Amino acid sequence: MQALLDAIATMELPTDARRIFHGRGGLFPGCEQWALDAYAPVLLLTSFKPVADEELATIGAALDARWQQIGADTPLNWVFQCRYEGQSDTRLMAGSVPEPHVVTENGTRYRVHVLKGQNHGLFLDMAEGRRWVREHVAAHPELERPGLKVLNLFAYTCAFSVVARQAGARQVLNLDMSQGALAIGQQNHQINEISDGASFLAHDIFKTWGKITRGGPYHLVIIDPPSYQKGSFVATKDYAKLMRRLPDLLRPGGHALLCLNAPELGQDFLQSQMQELAPELAFVERVANPAVFADVSPERSLKVLVYRAPG
Repeated sequence: MQALLDAIATMELPTDARRIFHGRGGLFPGCEQWALDAYAPVLLLTSFKPVADEELATIGAALDARWQQIGADTPLNWVFQCRYEGQSDTRLMAGSVPEPHVVTENGTRYRVHVLKGQNHGLFLDMAEGRRWVREHVAAHPELERPGLKVLNLFAYTCAFSVVARQAGARQVLNLDMSQGALAIGQQNHQINEISDGASFLAHDIFKTWGKITRGGPYHLVIIDPPSYQKGSFVATKDYAKLMRRLPDLLRPGGHALLCLNAPELGQDFLQSQMQELAPELAFVERVANPAVFADVSPERSLKVLVYRAPG
């Protein structure tokens, strides 16, 4: 785990939420099990294999040593989570976790929860996707009247919605099966002083097409589903159902942001299906992932593809 220790020894005092070390990308042989994230003022260390107490003690000592150099007299707060064979164990190793725990990214605030669950409220690898949405919405002032409309499918805690509204989108419809995730999404709008322009619908997306269609057509459709979630979404069979709907959901000249985080499915999975099911939509670009998430195989990493409707 020397590469992880080296990253700790050189890390800066984190302010924004971000990944510090990404062993999962395979660029640091022997460290594939490790990830270190900053959810300031808390550090979160994740292992995808069981860890001996001696290893944790070594990492803890490295964090302590670096924090004495950069911590500016603030306490070191760090959490360890082990994920293995579908189970997770989370421990507070030092300090404390604020409640509510609010982090920032590019000036936007989000509620997170690092002591429970495997998803912590903000996916750090999607930072450039959120940047793309912000810049795309802001770059279309000609749509100010009547205003840009966004459809955010699998909205989770609605981070895309927050940045879209901040950038000037008139209306965002957020859909997700989890009422709890959408409740956090509503809080994310409130803590960023966004009081209107966003709606939240907790339903199975595949059973609510009438409501979705009536709210359109949309200037931007965002699709960011789980790669595999038994009973709700399986990418290999369910993504096609979404692609077929895109031509009718988008306004002329509208854009779609297609996201997929499945290591076993490459970019061609999305592109070949789009060519077959929505050929009138033109591929524009693949949004680059944050540099820290570099992977030995870009096909394994998060895929974020932009498409444009004719018109």
